[in-house]
Amino acid sequence: MNIALYLVTAFLLGLSWFKDRGKTGKALKKAWRAFENILPEFLVVILVVGILLALADPEMISAIIGSGSGWMGVVLSAIVGAITLIPGFVAFPMASLLLQGGAGVMQIGAFVSSLMMVGVVTMPVEMKYFGKRLTFYRNGIAFLFSFIVAYAIGLVVQ
Repeated sequence: MNIALYLVTAFLLGLSWFKDRGKTGKALKKAWRAFENILPEFLVVILVVGILLALADPEMISAIIGSGSGWMGVVLSAIVGAITLIPGFVAFPMASLLLQGGAGVMQIGAFVSSLMMVGVVTMPVEMKYFGKRLTFYRNGIAFLFSFIVAYAIGLVVQ
């Protein structure tokens, strides 16, 4: 499947290059600059996760956020996700690494959904623009929704 996506992308890039070399060149330069801006964050998070996975064996990961940890693991994962500020393009590969390391699907579902929807770190900015009441309301509902997501994933996958 990945090879097919690469081939389609290469074909469309070639088509774009054929149609307008100037615009395609500008787009590629802009994409490269965006990649350069994202790369340091991505590498740091991958490095930290790699170190954690090296220090924590699969049994430890399973005990803390594995499927056997139950709802306590889901709650812990949701809390960590809510207070962590990681971009989505880093969160999903990290979630994959954690799953391979022994984490449970419900726990990772809660982690990723609260990571994407709840913003404890960004609350001051949100409060500035939307007010305290709306900020707490939105984040509270998003946090509760992460448990619904975890439960739905548990029903589907397990």
